Amino acid sequence: MLKLIFMINRVEGMSYERFVEHHRHRHAPLFTSIPEAERYVRKYTVSHPVPAENYPPPAYDGLTEIWFENWEDHDAFFASENYRALVNPDEARFIDMDSVAVMVTEEKKVI
Repeated sequence: MLKLIFMINRVEGMSYERFVEHHRHRHAPLFTSIPEAERYVRKYTVSHPVPAENYPPPAYDGLTEIWFENWEDHDAFFASENYRALVNPDEARFIDMDSVAVMVTEEKKVI
C-alpha cells in the first residue's frame, strides 16, 4: 500500500476553526464526490490537532492521509480531470501551499 501524508497549515488570515470546518465539511466531501476517489483511493482521512498536555505545540494545523494500491492508481487519480478541475483548486482556498510537507511511505505493521 502506498501512503501519502500531507502536513498542512491554513492560509494567512484564516482562523483555525474555519480551516478545520473547510477541511472536514467542504474539501473532504468534494474529494470523495469524484468517481476517481472511489476507483483509486483505498483510504482518505483528515486529522487535526487536539489539546495535549506534555506535548509540544503542533507544527501543522492538519494532516491528510491518502492510500493507494500502487503508483499507477496514484498517477491516475492526480491526473484525472475531476481532481485537477474540482479538488485541486479548492486546496489553495484554505491550505498554505508553500508550507505543505509531504511524506510518501509504505506501512510496516509492528504490533
